[in-house]
Amino acid sequence: MHRTLVLSLMLLVSVSLNSNSNVMRLKMATTTSTDNSGLLAVLNTAFENQYNVKLDIISVGTGKAIRLGENGDVDLIFVHAPEAEKKFVSEGSGIERKPVMHNDYIIVGPETDPADIKNAKNIVEVMSLLIEAKHAFVSRGDDSGTHKKEKSLWKMTGKEPSDDWYLAVGQGMAVVLRIADDKEAYTLTDRGTYLAYRDKVKLRVIFENDPELFNPYHVIMVNPKKHPHVKIDMARNYSDFIRGKEGQVMIRNFKINDNILFHPDVIR
Repeated sequence: MHRTLVLSLMLLVSVSLNSNSNVMRLKMATTTSTDNSGLLAVLNTAFENQYNVKLDIISVGTGKAIRLGENGDVDLIFVHAPEAEKKFVSEGSGIERKPVMHNDYIIVGPETDPADIKNAKNIVEVMSLLIEAKHAFVSRGDDSGTHKKEKSLWKMTGKEPSDDWYLAVGQGMAVVLRIADDKEAYTLTDRGTYLAYRDKVKLRVIFENDPELFNPYHVIMVNPKKHPHVKIDMARNYSDFIRGKEGQVMIRNFKINDNILFHPDVIR
């Protein structure tokens, strides 16, 4: 009886291992905003079922996602830092950079708006007022797409944030929102992640709808000429899927509490 049970268990393990070995694994580095929002769970499940593939997601800041691509540690990246993306492609690490979707950045903070930025004329005035007020501001500080955008906005003022009011924490967007909430501080966030966490924090949208706050996302495959081991065909399938009708409709229909988090860029 004992011998029969052991043999049965060994057979089950063998079948399971053989089954898993038949499933291709595709590695993708992406931003915390696409992951935290819940969008990837929807897109990736549909893709995995259609192509009998398992997606291994590495959710990090865009800067680190690009470095993973440069090193050939992933098959493709899905990120939101246009200048860094263009450099990734121009230097030969990536190919076929294509638009997928967009949302925008917003400044969130305490409802009392102690830096009085709500009625500023533009985002440059907002950033200048934040420096003058020296009210707590939490920065991701992690070389993510959001952090890169934030640094470009400070640069537009001709000034650099400093002193104790400016907190660079080196964390993803969800953690930054919680820290900013605890400290009643301001922060820059993509709208999608904020909407996903709005019911968990007291932070409110203080400034929005400036052209400089546009936030596009692109998918880029790692160059197989530089890293021959990458699964380029399946990576292209993924790119085509999220940019095709099915993926774009999923993006357009993905909502939290009736709020649209991302807008598709291939179909309207």
